[in-house]
Amino acid sequence: MTDIWTLDTQLAADTKSVGDLPLCRVLVMNDSQYPWVILVPRVAGIREIYELEAMQQQQLLQESTFLSMWLMKHFKGEKLNIGALGNVVPQLHMHHIVRFKADPAWPSPVWGKHPAVAYEEKALHEFCDALKEGLRLQQPLS
Repeated sequence: MTDIWTLDTQLAADTKSVGDLPLCRVLVMNDSQYPWVILVPRVAGIREIYELEAMQQQQLLQESTFLSMWLMKHFKGEKLNIGALGNVVPQLHMHHIVRFKADPAWPSPVWGKHPAVAYEEKALHEFCDALKEGLRLQQPLS
């Protein structure tokens, strides 16, 4: 296990890094079919929530709650799916996906249902800017 935190290469390839909360890197999944944000705790070698220190677990919950409230208020979703699966990417990360009855995968989970549809550059930029402002994110250090 290394003492230096780095973002998993698959997460980096599939997302746009938006900024940092006190514990987590905030990423937008590049799939325009769903408002989809991922929190990744910046703690080296962590695969499961229980591996975080108690205060980090509380911080993760607070950041997830803050993000969840912003997403639902901003997008006016019908449901918010939150998950930390890690079957493909073992690095601890939490998906936050706003769901609508009219979305392409409803009511099923989004994974493997349809191929991702990348954002147009302007739309991705607008989403990221709104997220930065709404969460008052700091620019990532790395």
